Amino acid sequence: MTVDRGTRPTRRAVPSTRPPGEGLATADAGGAARPVPAATVARLAVYLRVLTTLLDEGRTVVSSEELAAAAGVNSAKLRKDLSHIGSSGVRGVGYEVSRLTAEVEATLGLTQPHAVALVGVGNLGHALAGYGGFAQRGFPVAALFDVDPALVGTEIGGVEVVHASEIPRVCAERGVTIGVVATPARAAQEVCDHLVAAGVRSILNFAPTVLAVPAGVEVRKVDLAVEMQVLSFHVARRHGSVPAAGPVTGTTAPTAPTPREAVTR
Repeated sequence: MTVDRGTRPTRRAVPSTRPPGEGLATADAGGAARPVPAATVARLAVYLRVLTTLLDEGRTVVSSEELAAAAGVNSAKLRKDLSHIGSSGVRGVGYEVSRLTAEVEATLGLTQPHAVALVGVGNLGHALAGYGGFAQRGFPVAALFDVDPALVGTEIGGVEVVHASEIPRVCAERGVTIGVVATPARAAQEVCDHLVAAGVRSILNFAPTVLAVPAGVEVRKVDLAVEMQVLSFHVARRHGSVPAAGPVTGTTAPTAPTPREAVTR
């Protein structure tokens, strides 16, 4: 899809994800900000999913071993992760499920819902828009956008699809805080610019391209093809078809030039 061109916000190209090691920041006992590693932030979201299930089951206490196993990590890593947010269980008992859930939610900024705008309701976008799990986790889809006349005016999950030229107005009216880009690569940057101009500072990008955004705008990129390629690597490694080091089979490594060659080149 393409969108109507308007005045683009001034931006400088920055990486679309945080540098390695960066994450959220929590306050210590003295009120000073303590960084939470990005990998820990990702695992906190997994812990929260497990904790929510335990709450639904009526559980009141969970051991670090059980919580770690359900989240797919070891208990030592779990305890270290939770120490970043000031959570410590009771030795021999474990963690109070409701309290730990509240602490993780507060750290992840989930104490209030985040209105989501999704741009591009083709095959992938339509599936995302119709997924009820977002609203259940505090991310209700508040706005849908596209430029296809066949889609504009239709409804998905009770939300009407609006023309993409209305992004600034609709996002402002509905208090959108998170934007989702599910357009073809050629339209993604323009869509991103419109979202930023509308005041959206958090963007989830499904388009197969890197977005340039101003400082202060957070972009998370989800590239399903890249994830498949990573899985392909692991499949190949299990079958022994990935060389441990050196050139790929069938190729010849370049030889270093002799001193005479190096001078005459």
